[in-house]
Amino acid sequence: MVVTVGDELLAGDTTNTNMAWLGRQLAERGATVRRGLVLPDELDVIADAVRDLAAEYDAVVVTGGIGPTHDDITMDAVAAAFDRDMAEHPEAVRYFHDHDTYQFDQLTDGTAHLPADARLVRNPEGVAPGAVVENVYVLPGVPDEMHAVFGEVADEFTGTRVHVEVVESELPESRLIEYLDGVQDEFDVRVGSYPGDGVRIKIQSTDVDEVDGAAAWLRDRV
Repeated sequence: MVVTVGDELLAGDTTNTNMAWLGRQLAERGATVRRGLVLPDELDVIADAVRDLAAEYDAVVVTGGIGPTHDDITMDAVAAAFDRDMAEHPEAVRYFHDHDTYQFDQLTDGTAHLPADARLVRNPEGVAPGAVVENVYVLPGVPDEMHAVFGEVADEFTGTRVHVEVVESELPESRLIEYLDGVQDEFDVRVGSYPGDGVRIKIQSTDVDEVDGAAAWLRDRV
């Protein structure tokens, strides 16, 4: 489950590249993303959603709304979701004191606070660290920082590897229906079609031979 936080995302002021990037990264590691959700910068809304999602899914990745500014409330919301206080985190204090770029005493009060008993995740690209609270991973929203912080915990996301092949076709999607049905009858694969400049047909399975066979079958026909 991936949650992105920010009024700017809902207003269309910022393109939600984080959702797409995280989806790819998780899929490459064999993790299945069941849902994606965009939330406003509202503490109660975030807390309620995280509480429900954490109970439903193995892991929830939340990105956006952490840092020293007034609208960075995601950490507080995650703490509220688990009925925890925000507390000064000894490792966060050391992190800021040792940080190469920012002076600890210049940061807004509370920046070294994390949900009680959270695990700090270092941020190699910025000032605000991430955190893990039970099965919820909280990452920054700035893409470069989010990529770096996710890299610190990426190995914790694993699953059965899914093999993927893409077949390109110049036929309109309406003329591909019989072939899309046919390939799924012949092979144990999942198939999605994505029209644009032509049609991209995405074939997926945990069995690489099934994927290769299905791709060859489609290329012969479309």
